[in-house]
Amino acid sequence: MIRFLFKLVLCVMLALAAGFVYLAVLSGDPVYTVYEWMSPARFQRYDRLIRVVAVEHQLDPMLVKAVVWRESRFDPEKHGSRGERGLMQVTEKAANEWARENKIADFHSDQLFDPKINLEAGTWYLHRAVEHWKLQSDPVPFGLAEYNAGASRAQRWSKNDVSDTSARTFLKNVDFPGTRKYVESIIDRYKFYQRRGRM
Repeated sequence: MIRFLFKLVLCVMLALAAGFVYLAVLSGDPVYTVYEWMSPARFQRYDRLIRVVAVEHQLDPMLVKAVVWRESRFDPEKHGSRGERGLMQVTEKAANEWARENKIADFHSDQLFDPKINLEAGTWYLHRAVEHWKLQSDPVPFGLAEYNAGASRAQRWSKNDVSDTSARTFLKNVDFPGTRKYVESIIDRYKFYQRRGRM
């Protein structure tokens, strides 16, 4: 009887492990999918705030969450190698543009470690990037490339054609492998959130 129970428990554990691996493969990031399942609080902590800020800036909250996932893995105190800060890894230059445009007095870059301020600045900047490519049938890959590498590079990769260019053609033109991988990984995570029907 004990031997039978042991085998049953082992089979259940193997079935659960196979399920996790399957979900991990679907999401494109096995380590973080399993970690997300084991530690959901970290991956859901900012969902309400992301939803409010994304809707305010007319972006899909699942897209914004995918960017946060890629940029910081939900660590509000993350420092980037080029001075990026917080959840969306906002640069000081982008944050200053946001503060100026929104008439925010006495803004200083250390405020980017505040999740709300970081999401406000980052989502504003992402919305502006996506809006720049609104003539494309799918402006998201273009906007993400601009968010990551800057407007002038995204313009160059589009061959200065702001009319409808396929995202596939655009991504083939991206000659920064890091930016191409960045865009693809966010789109994969965005699709993962869409498939499961929630952030």
